[in-house]
Amino acid sequence: MDRKDIHRMIRVDQAGEFGATRIYEGQLAVMGDRGPQSAEIRHMAAQEAVHRAKFDALMAKRGVRPTALHPIWSAAGYVLGAGTALLGPEAAMACTAAVETEIDKHYSDQLDALEATGADPELAEMIAEFREEEREHRDAAFAHGAERAPAYPLLSGVIRLGCRIAIKVSERV
Repeated sequence: MDRKDIHRMIRVDQAGEFGATRIYEGQLAVMGDRGPQSAEIRHMAAQEAVHRAKFDALMAKRGVRPTALHPIWSAAGYVLGAGTALLGPEAAMACTAAVETEIDKHYSDQLDALEATGADPELAEMIAEFREEEREHRDAAFAHGAERAPAYPLLSGVIRLGCRIAIKVSERV
């Protein structure tokens, strides 16, 4: 694994954490403090903000350029968060469950690659820590009714596909 591969990982992970903060901002703009999901969303949003800050610092420290798509991910994340919240609190939780399912897979794939090569223990440690929190977010979303969202299988499938596309594009652009 070379420097370019590591930079790709950092770039896409920072973009993903940025997108997550925007999703939660959109959800909270619509939901406010109404419903039991709001407190959970605020908690998850705070953790995502920490993840993003740590990736921002790592990017600066290592001279990794951000994705050129930040303005698009900013708008897309906010719209996705607000849109799912408009469908109801369970749809907001379905969004979180779908996103975090893909992030768990993404982070696990990255950890496998890092561990197989012994490359970048600092990055591997960050990813392992964040992956556990992302899994907690996914589990909390299911506990708060994600699967009761309207058209859950379709909603989840579309969001997961969008995440996979965003990951691939952000690695390169």
